[in-house]
Amino acid sequence: MTEFKGHILDISNKQIIKGSIQIENGKIRSITPCDEVPNQYILPGFIDAHVHVESSMLIPSEFARLAVKHGTVATISDPHEIGNVLGRSGVEYMVKNGGQTPFKFFFGAPSCVPATTFETAGAEIGLEDLRAIFDLPRVHYLAEMMNYPGVLFRDKDVMAKIELAKSLNKRVDGHAPGLRGEDAKKYIEAGIETDHECFTKEEALDKLKYGMKILIREGSAAKNFEALYTLIDEFPNDTMLCSDDKHPNDFVEGHINQLVARAVEKGCDLFNILQAACINPIEHYNMDVGQLRIGDQADFCIIEDLKDFKVKQTIIDGNIVFENDEVQFPRVEAEMPNNFNCSPIELSQLKVLNTSDNVRVIVVEDGQLVTKETEHTLKSENGELFADVENDILKVVVVNRYFDAKPSVAFIKNFGLKKGSIASCVAHDSHNIIAVGTNDEDIQKAVNLIIQEKGGISLANGTEEEVLGLPVAGIMTTESGEKVAERYEFLDQRSKELGAQLSSPYMTLSFCALLVIPQLKLSDKGLFDGGAFQFVSLYN
Repeated sequence: MTEFKGHILDISNKQIIKGSIQIENGKIRSITPCDEVPNQYILPGFIDAHVHVESSMLIPSEFARLAVKHGTVATISDPHEIGNVLGRSGVEYMVKNGGQTPFKFFFGAPSCVPATTFETAGAEIGLEDLRAIFDLPRVHYLAEMMNYPGVLFRDKDVMAKIELAKSLNKRVDGHAPGLRGEDAKKYIEAGIETDHECFTKEEALDKLKYGMKILIREGSAAKNFEALYTLIDEFPNDTMLCSDDKHPNDFVEGHINQLVARAVEKGCDLFNILQAACINPIEHYNMDVGQLRIGDQADFCIIEDLKDFKVKQTIIDGNIVFENDEVQFPRVEAEMPNNFNCSPIELSQLKVLNTSDNVRVIVVEDGQLVTKETEHTLKSENGELFADVENDILKVVVVNRYFDAKPSVAFIKNFGLKKGSIASCVAHDSHNIIAVGTNDEDIQKAVNLIIQEKGGISLANGTEEEVLGLPVAGIMTTESGEKVAERYEFLDQRSKELGAQLSSPYMTLSFCALLVIPQLKLSDKGLFDGGAFQFVSLYN
């Protein structure tokens, strides 16, 4: 029998007691009051209520090794990123690899692969694939239903997926940025239960009114905590915390524990915060994760204080998986499946003809996935349009990674680069190659570096060429989280030295091809208006 002592947080009764926890066969056998205990706090393990493991650029087994350092014991993980690249076999890869660790991955069955018909993905997951995926161990819910127009118009295929999940008693996750009023009501009435896309409190309140649970998101690109954190005290049983997408350099620094610390600093009730961070996901998704009660699985963490939430130990199923700054389970030898079949691009493929010098421009916003649209008159020479670096109008390019095709080219504002180009094959949701740059030569180099590695993120500036290779599906690596974080941090900082003004340039870039979030985006097939859900001309 194993014993842990400290100040124990009893969330259901909203009290802290000095006590000892006795563990036997992976479960909590008893909790006994004590007079003298170490100056440390014991609380249920943290849960990320919605995350794409692939966005960490780490395979699940390496993601787990970072997560436990921050007291996270489980995640609600949507594998639709690898699903878009490899289909059902990609989901099977994630489940198998994650299952080789003690960490509790609760995977979803991707509902929208491909996300739209307006882009080229590497695979498709249909209704029969979903049936097979639901039969896999550790697959527990229908992942975010991004096709909200399909839900609103009760599209037959979309509704069949939702009905399949409901018939199997699986939860159904949502994705409906900006949806309000009757449309929100109709979306929720279709059986969709959560949303992580709210970027205003008013939108969240609208959805809460109709019975939806709200996931407060704070990732590397989308940062909605400031707008939504007051919901924790107002709706303690209907909120959860999530990261959605977290790049490796941020992940090394912290996870859900950081959001808990911020909420405490903001003055939120400690027990309401922990209800959202530790308990609500377990109860909503019926997770096999303990809540620090007698008879539960022994899944908890021990922290130094209730201010910074720095983790000393993490315990899963009664076993110490992290202590003394060391992960206590081994790395996993993993395969590296991929789907990458394009040739290096030519400089001539990046030219934009001067059909009109007045063009539509994508406008990105720091900390948001939504974009806006503006127009700009570009300089032209010899019948060709060029980026206007002085006014921060850069060229953005999407290259099909699955077969050779003409690159899609447009213009974008607010990246701030003064020199060079950055590129990424982490480009939601189809994971084609996306690049932004000040000139065609550097854009070509950055794109071809990724093609050479069959996946990755890169930077080019004259003779300078840098790349982080991601050989697993073109979006992940088997390297350690710390090593990937160090390399990613270098590229991130170097991009800022070249002028990038965004807090997370690569993460923001990765969402500029995500058509299911408004407004103006770019796919490998062209410029797309996410509000009207149709292609639009580059020229105004």
